[in-house]
Amino acid sequence: MKYILVTGGVISGVGKGVIASSFGTLLKSCGLDVTSIKIDPYINIDAGTFSPYEHGEVYVLDDGAEVDLDLGNYERFLDVTLHRDNNITTGKIYRLVIEKERRGDYLGKTVQVVPHITDAIQEWVENVAQTPVQGSSKPQVCIIELGGTIGDIEGMPFVEAFRQFQFRVKRENFCLAHVSLVPLPKATGEPKTKPTQSSVRELRGCGLSPDLIVCRSEKPIGSEVKQKISNFCHVDPDQVICIHDLYSIYHVPLLMEQNGVIEFLNERLQLNIDMSKRAKCLQHWRDLARRSETVRREVNIAIVGKYTKFTDSYASVVKAVQHAALAVNRKANLIFIESCLLEQETQQKEPSNYHKEWQKLCESDGILVPGGFGSRGMEGKIRACQWARENRKPFLGICLGLQAAVIEFARNVVGLEDANSTEVNPETKNPLVIDMPEHHKGQMGGTMRLGKRTTIFTDKPSIIRQLYGNPKSVDERHRHRYEVNPQYVEQLEKLGLNFVGTDIEQNRMEVIELRNHPYFVATQYHPEYLSRPLKPSPPFLGLILASEGRLQSYIDRGCRLSPRQLSDASSDEDDVVNGLTRVTKKFDALKLPGTEEKPSQSGIKTNGYNGSESTSDNDLGAATDSACGGAMSDASV
Repeated sequence: MKYILVTGGVISGVGKGVIASSFGTLLKSCGLDVTSIKIDPYINIDAGTFSPYEHGEVYVLDDGAEVDLDLGNYERFLDVTLHRDNNITTGKIYRLVIEKERRGDYLGKTVQVVPHITDAIQEWVENVAQTPVQGSSKPQVCIIELGGTIGDIEGMPFVEAFRQFQFRVKRENFCLAHVSLVPLPKATGEPKTKPTQSSVRELRGCGLSPDLIVCRSEKPIGSEVKQKISNFCHVDPDQVICIHDLYSIYHVPLLMEQNGVIEFLNERLQLNIDMSKRAKCLQHWRDLARRSETVRREVNIAIVGKYTKFTDSYASVVKAVQHAALAVNRKANLIFIESCLLEQETQQKEPSNYHKEWQKLCESDGILVPGGFGSRGMEGKIRACQWARENRKPFLGICLGLQAAVIEFARNVVGLEDANSTEVNPETKNPLVIDMPEHHKGQMGGTMRLGKRTTIFTDKPSIIRQLYGNPKSVDERHRHRYEVNPQYVEQLEKLGLNFVGTDIEQNRMEVIELRNHPYFVATQYHPEYLSRPLKPSPPFLGLILASEGRLQSYIDRGCRLSPRQLSDASSDEDDVVNGLTRVTKKFDALKLPGTEEKPSQSGIKTNGYNGSESTSDNDLGAATDSACGGAMSDASV
């Protein structure tokens, strides 16, 4: 087994996760089986109780583990399935050691950081490195990312553990890559190497010497800067690599390849790589990187959430939208909207912000309402769902987004004005969303419905089922405490809200679709967790296609993209039609004298157009029975 340890210096958050993932991408392109471990030196057992503002999104694995978002990078880059033990925290290590001490495994000895904690870390790493993450074959290389920065007091036991570990597994099986920031002050315009020198000095003082120094910088650094780092950090100039700011993260593995990383690792770790394999395997990655840089046409997707001040809160959602957009040669222009600002209360207190957010929502091509917890911003999400439903705007709801869509439909279509979630109002007379048996209110961590679960599709006509390839069931990852109350399902379905996916016991509602709507879909599970750069998630692909007005033609072709759909270019005729459509929309938005407007129930003017109006046969989803009936059923795969 070969090990590559990735550490960071002085400043965290410089992209260690992407760089560690890129190491794995390069080695996997050479035919090697790769696994990854993320070490987080905080005392929390896992990331399950973190606020998104604290540490970004909580990523969920197949086995239900709530882990650091960097494991999402590993799974997306390497297309592997990781497990809960691939995320190590100080809390996990100390709990393991204390449990062993309580059982008497240490035979009455004094339990200390060295050797007991450090030994536990090394044993954990060795055991996890042998666990298959793709098929049944054992990995050949393990990429280990040590979170935080060198010198942090909480990370010192891990640094000491790896100082010992390099001798435990022998030099030819252990390689250390150190990621450091090389700032470029605007005042001088000269790259500063002191942060890198300091962090490497700290690292070497701990008994670890880097084999590669990966410099993160705004712009490429010259040979003179590399030579300076080489002189002060005890490495060859060829072992100093610069990863400057790039158009997209998909260029990082390619830049590392150009810097000779594969050749270095092949020699340093004695990997015996067949160089003839790598060019072919990286070709798909090159195509992806090229497409991400050259795509011209944009699709505007509004993300209505409550943690929008920190985009890492929705890291997987953002990636899933980008994957789907790139698959059809579009650039996703993400518009983050704070759901609280869409509420009536904001209209009274901050009318300027209220109208600005609503304008952004109205001008978007599609709307996405992601998951979340708590009552704050819930009414704003409900109003966004209402606007998408009434104005036939393509919509995708995830987890709480599904619950908001169900509550909105119950209030404004069924007529249950006080419909709500027991999470928001425990005393509501119409609890459309209720808590589940797994939810223990006295304990927050790990008490939800977590991990991969099976969703069974019903026999009802369904767009989402066709997007998945018309299977009987799909396996997706969950993370939620509340679910739709099954007592209201029949009442909701009578008026057009179809529940087209349930759990195996058919008690839990997993997928909804609105009849007579171009694309109004919501899932209780989180499809973003299984999205991959080369394999976009079907619900997200449907949102992008519907936002572009191309979903119907995609389904008519058996859910296959035509060469024209894959092209970024558009014909003159398309440009004329799109131009006329935009002009028409602008005229419709004008308040002409003597024109009556039909106000929507959300309080936003819809200019006489709402979900109750019929559409022509040429409109997307114009089947008479439902948005997924008629021609869509005939075109099913």
